Amino acid sequence: MPVISYDMPDRFVAGTVGRPGERSFYLQARSGPRLTSVALEKFQVTLLAERLEELLDEVLRRGAGPVPETAPADLRDDEPLDQPVEEEFRVGAMALAWSPSDERVVIEAREDEAAEDDPAAAVLRVSLSAGRARAFAERALKVVAAGRPPCPLCGRPLDAAGHVCPRQNGHLG
Repeated sequence: MPVISYDMPDRFVAGTVGRPGERSFYLQARSGPRLTSVALEKFQVTLLAERLEELLDEVLRRGAGPVPETAPADLRDDEPLDQPVEEEFRVGAMALAWSPSDERVVIEAREDEAAEDDPAAAVLRVSLSAGRARAFAERALKVVAAGRPPCPLCGRPLDAAGHVCPRQNGHLG
């Protein structure tokens, strides 16, 4: 299995390409001129960020490593994805862990689940400090929230032209 590994990359972010409602989501890692972008679904970005926050909170609670309670201001990254965004693969499964020996978070994103048993399935493995992991999670949740606003009646995303709202018996809302 080819492993694309980044140990303490210069940059690791979640970002999007496209307009709200038509966005494609990516994880992107960069070290120097080396750049890797992998595609994933919006819900995967949300789950990764939430589980990352939970993991860091647990490490902090146990006193098992130096973990900031919030993202350090100097590690926040609100810049767009680096160009060109060229998809290496589509993510199927993800895993994350705390490495107590080097006090880092390790994130793995495996190629689409259809290829999970395939020994040639690619994996993106990124190792981050706790502060960078907090900053990643904070940005990822902002990226997800920056999409279309929800309908106040049904909670489904609103398009610029409205949407068919089930709470209004299928009429445009």
